Amino acid sequence: TGSRMDEVIFEEFKGTGNMELKLDRKLSEKRIFPAVDVDASGTRKEEILMAGDELQIIWKLRRVLHALDQQQAIELLLDKMKQTKSNTEFLLQIQKTTPTPGNGTD
Repeated sequence: TGSRMDEVIFEEFKGTGNMELKLDRKLSEKRIFPAVDVDASGTRKEEILMAGDELQIIWKLRRVLHALDQQQAIELLLDKMKQTKSNTEFLLQIQKTTPTPGNGTD
């Protein structure tokens, strides 16, 4: 928000939260919603929240999204989500369509 008070409150609670969701004003000005900065958002200790195979797919997805600019990243993520009906289906599609680093295939 740009508010100094918001920053103070955020810093106070930052260590106690498990997830950080950062919004991007530039995306919202372009009417792209949700206006989430995918690269700056995330969950701490995600390795205890999901199975190892799911975690590997999530990390693979993050590497791909990190290589894109913010608008490309959120648009790609939204497009992939629209093509699937469940989290499991989403993760399977990501696994199939995202190259594994090092060999170019999965």
